[in-house]
Amino acid sequence: MNAHTRETTSMAAAQDKAATLIEALPWIQRFAGTSMVIKYGGNAMVNEELRRAFAEDIVFLHHVGIHPVVVHGGGPQINSMLGRLGIESEFKGGLRVTTPEAMDVVRMVLTGQVGRELVGLINSHGPYAVGMSGEDGGLLRAVRTGTVVDGEEVDLGLVGEVVGVDPTGIRDILDAGRIPVISTVAPEITYADNSSGAGTASGWQTTGQVLNVNADTAAAAVASALGASKLVILTDVEGLYANWPDKSSLISSLTASELREMLPGLESGMIPKMAACLKAIDDGVERAHIVDGRLAHSMLLETFTTAGIGTQVVPDEEGPNA
Repeated sequence: MNAHTRETTSMAAAQDKAATLIEALPWIQRFAGTSMVIKYGGNAMVNEELRRAFAEDIVFLHHVGIHPVVVHGGGPQINSMLGRLGIESEFKGGLRVTTPEAMDVVRMVLTGQVGRELVGLINSHGPYAVGMSGEDGGLLRAVRTGTVVDGEEVDLGLVGEVVGVDPTGIRDILDAGRIPVISTVAPEITYADNSSGAGTASGWQTTGQVLNVNADTAAAAVASALGASKLVILTDVEGLYANWPDKSSLISSLTASELREMLPGLESGMIPKMAACLKAIDDGVERAHIVDGRLAHSMLLETFTTAGIGTQVVPDEEGPNA
């Protein structure tokens, strides 16, 4: 390749980059000043290159005027630590039974390991991220939940479902120009009968116990409480398929009603994620996305390009191609 050819190739590459930036401009204008909740998990969490790319994406969002809020789980890391400590996991209906001993590990790994590592990765670009737990400032509230196996209710131990969010602490961090990174453990509450004088004026009281909660549903609850413009869930598939496993049936966009109709027939692993997207849209979040976390910078491609690469859920009144 001669010098003239190299110069032409270099100029074409530079023009492509400029075109990409210009394509992103209307989306940056649209979402600047809004909050965006990103659920971090899957391969993006355990692959070193993808972890670094995710941190770069979050810092990019921050610098174009969007307020990212990261919500994370940590299943693989929890499994690894339980194994190292010789704590056996019991599963019922495919779900882990969380004993008090296992909950100590969940709390330690999510808040003390996964959260701290992500804060460190983001902060390698500047003093941006602040780690939080669902316990901090009463951020999350949860009730204990079980599952049904062969028609019978099954106790899963210290496993809960988020039923309330107090976003005050998140807003304080955002107002300070920082990026909240939230681990998904939550104080357990019970609903009190105020007629007997028990409980708080709001009708619930904490039990002093902490529960392990699903990160997808926690992220949806946080997005709803913040009035976020987007909920983005990183996962290990390209998006939602109309006819799994037919790769050509990938759905790029659908309405809340269309998703509600499809939900019962989805693969079991996709149900919590798509249910979280549906809950967010029903609660007023403008857009919800499932994005392939196995592809570096997939979140930016979905957010700032017209093509998009995952599946987006939109309110009924806008239609799937809005």
